[in-house]
Amino acid sequence: MVLKYPLFLIIGIPVLLVGMGALLWFGRKKKYSDGKRVANTGFFRKTPQYSGRRKLRTVLSIVMLLTVIASMVMTLFLAARPYRMERTSNGVKKRDIFLCLDVSYSICYLNYELVDSLEEVVAGLSGDRFGITIFNTSSVLYVPMTDDYQFILKRLEELKEYFRLQEVYQENDFEFEFDDEYYKKAETLDYYDAGTLVNNYQKGSSLIGEGLASCVYDFPRLAEDRTRVVIMATDNAQMALQKPLIELDGAADLCVKNHITMFGIFPDQSTYAKGTDTGYEKNLRDFEAAVEKTGGVFYQQSKSLTVEDIVKDIQKEEAKRVDELIITKEVDQPEGFLIALVILLFVSISTGVVLRL
Repeated sequence: MVLKYPLFLIIGIPVLLVGMGALLWFGRKKKYSDGKRVANTGFFRKTPQYSGRRKLRTVLSIVMLLTVIASMVMTLFLAARPYRMERTSNGVKKRDIFLCLDVSYSICYLNYELVDSLEEVVAGLSGDRFGITIFNTSSVLYVPMTDDYQFILKRLEELKEYFRLQEVYQENDFEFEFDDEYYKKAETLDYYDAGTLVNNYQKGSSLIGEGLASCVYDFPRLAEDRTRVVIMATDNAQMALQKPLIELDGAADLCVKNHITMFGIFPDQSTYAKGTDTGYEKNLRDFEAAVEKTGGVFYQQSKSLTVEDIVKDIQKEEAKRVDELIITKEVDQPEGFLIALVILLFVSISTGVVLRL
């Protein structure tokens, strides 16, 4: 046991002793000085009843005095705040995970598989918070950071339908079929595209750095010490018509500054070629460098490494990064002194009542 404020005892006990000494001194029995004397009291003083009552009163007076002093000492101990140091484990440190998706039509195949694989992961989360941001020219906070896993799963299902329709559009399966089904599909695509293609005629598309930077600032309370992860899927095929506000390398620096780890997923070359003719190898290497700068892991989708395998691998990697959270804290220990104080006060009050009878 340790006292947090020992000064209460160091100063309090001497003051208490001096005060009690002064009270005893000024309250001592004085010689007869006034009033009327009673004659022939010697007989009564010798009777057993009087002698017993006097001894009882003396004992009770001493008990009352000692309990009052002890109560004051207990009060000083409580004021000094007794405590002990305790190391406790809060289990694992929970994560904030953001899924950051480049929703360019060129990687709809990768996005569909990724979202489909992540549904099982989200269903198995416990305590972690999850969010989703999507981007092309502009970014949309599709799911704010939350631990409402049912809501997240519902939104992932909606994204799967969006990416499925992107695939259909890529294959030109409904481009010229102007029927009710066509308009329904087109309306769904327009719903998502409206948020992610703001000013695309002036700014271009697939602004990777801006998409990642927006995701960084979608994390709530960046100043708090939490494990933060971004799972980002993109082909890194930026088609900017003017200088972006921030490039991918600068956005990776923001991740480093805010202790955010990236896991990057790059599409297979066979599907990549369906959507764009830009340099596959250069875009791959640039994205890989940005991911590794944050201390994360880069994955390249291939026939031998499916999206499902990648997601399972990310789970394993992240499990290694999350340490058990050990907290050392002060635990107050007033119980013993408080119980003693209550007992002493009860005894003191009881003796006082008996003495007045």
